[in-house]
Amino acid sequence: DESRMNILKLLLRHNYCVRALANELTEATVSQHLKVLREAGLLVGEKRGYFMHYSVKRKVLHELAKKIKALAVIEQEACPTGKT
Repeated sequence: DESRMNILKLLLRHNYCVRALANELTEATVSQHLKVLREAGLLVGEKRGYFMHYSVKRKVLHELAKKIKALAVIEQEACPTGKT
């Protein structure tokens, strides 16, 4: 999702709270996108006063990048004869 990619890009540069992200992205669904990213294990939140500030779990992001790279090099094979 493009919005989640934008959130990741912003959070890789700075830690933001939900309100600051909403100002950067002008998106009403920032909280839902953050939830998806947290559930995927890509973000961690830290409570600071009244606000939750988020940052990217870079180690998890690097591991995911390795897995995606490994998928990208798999060559497509022809279907075995007689099977559909």
